[in-house]
Amino acid sequence: MENNYTVLARKYRSQNFETLIGQDVLVKTLTTAINTGRIAHAYIFTGIRGTGKTSTARILAKALNCLSSDKATSKPCGECENCRAIAAGQHIDVMEIDAASHTGVDNMREILDAALYRPTNARYKVYIIDEVHMLSPSAFNALLKTLEEPPAHVIFILATTEIRKVPVTILSRCQRFDLARVPVETLKKHFAWVAEQEKIELSAEANELLARAADGSVRDGLSLLDQAIAQTGGHVDEGAVLDMLKRTDRGTVVNFMKVVLSGDVSAALNKLDEIYSNGADLTMLLNDMMEWTHWATRMHQSLRLQDVVSSPYTADQRETIKKIDETISLNTLSRIWQVMVAAVPELQASGNQKQCFDMLVIRLMHIADMPSIPELLKQQPEKTPVKQPEAPVVEKPKFLNITSAEMLVEELQKARELLLYSYFSSNLEIIEFGNNKIKYFDRQNDKNFTQKLALWLKDNTGNDWVLERVDETPHQQTISEHNKSEIAADPMVASAMDLFKDAEIVNISK
Repeated sequence: MENNYTVLARKYRSQNFETLIGQDVLVKTLTTAINTGRIAHAYIFTGIRGTGKTSTARILAKALNCLSSDKATSKPCGECENCRAIAAGQHIDVMEIDAASHTGVDNMREILDAALYRPTNARYKVYIIDEVHMLSPSAFNALLKTLEEPPAHVIFILATTEIRKVPVTILSRCQRFDLARVPVETLKKHFAWVAEQEKIELSAEANELLARAADGSVRDGLSLLDQAIAQTGGHVDEGAVLDMLKRTDRGTVVNFMKVVLSGDVSAALNKLDEIYSNGADLTMLLNDMMEWTHWATRMHQSLRLQDVVSSPYTADQRETIKKIDETISLNTLSRIWQVMVAAVPELQASGNQKQCFDMLVIRLMHIADMPSIPELLKQQPEKTPVKQPEAPVVEKPKFLNITSAEMLVEELQKARELLLYSYFSSNLEIIEFGNNKIKYFDRQNDKNFTQKLALWLKDNTGNDWVLERVDETPHQQTISEHNKSEIAADPMVASAMDLFKDAEIVNISK
């Protein structure tokens, strides 16, 4: 038997710009362009599923080829041969191509070869390529040149739900239009009108649920409405839609969140068991709880926002939420939101969603009980200030008071300045020593020695010394020679020296 039933999404598809709902900016731009003759050679429509991309492409094709006018018109009649054929998808010059099944370069080459020929019955040959992002890179490359400079009688209309997958080289050759999600209020009016045309009873609560479940998609919403009509036989109410969507009503969600935030774990789990036993989809329940948290945050008195009327809750439910908000902080709501967002992939990956949800509820209740960081800081006892240690007193360095050459030799030896000690003792004949001045004769004539000794004396005595070197020897003994003479004059040393032939004093150690 032939099935003559047409689903609502197809039956009430927009046939002209006036009936294209929720896309006011797009309609205004295209109608103005057509009326002024500024028709582009390539368009690309993007947006989520069900917002009217293909419908807009067909309406544009009718506007370009309608026979009610001798040129393109923004108000196609819908009655002429071209309009009826385009609406039915049977016009020979308006080709709708599914890019998902024509991905290759050979398919694109066939299209481009056919584009060279003039249209048969229309003003323009229109190529509508749906889901264009599915084309292969080679097919895109083959399309580039023709898309940039097509024959004057060819118009390309591309449609995609994933604009990011379309190469920039393609986008730059097209006029781009982003089709927005259709607002909930607009969907509600449209669904109410469809129900009236179909002579269906659609309650306001059921209409609200369907419009929000559609998530901005006209087609999705009409498909849900079609399903609800089939399920109820023509009397669509809130309970039927909730049962179809496996969602709990918002009043139940509000009461459930009230129990969760009360801190009674047993009551919360019992309430969850009741909701689950009534057939609720836990994934949808989590989405409803996230929706509640979002609106409870928007309604919180600390934000002072006044747009709560646009929330999906009744006046009584909004009052209940506001009373709950008086008992919790904005910080708590933010933490609850973070836990719920983290639970979305957990719930999807869980082998037992009910167990996962039980643990989520317990986690939420503990999060709600946790004090905020400012409260924790207030609860901490005041700490006595730690006394900073006093900076150590740095003693001034003690400088040496050197008054003789012998004292200088002794200090050099103590400081382990062996090179200075050895050179000063063995090579210098001291002529004058005192008042920070040394006058001497250097047997080795080492010019660097003077600089090194002056630097050491400055560092250790704190005074600048004048070291004067003379060129003629005064024929005096060095410090080492003087010390050896004194030792040799000792009677005991002299007796020892007599015992050994050619003995000499080499070094004197103290």
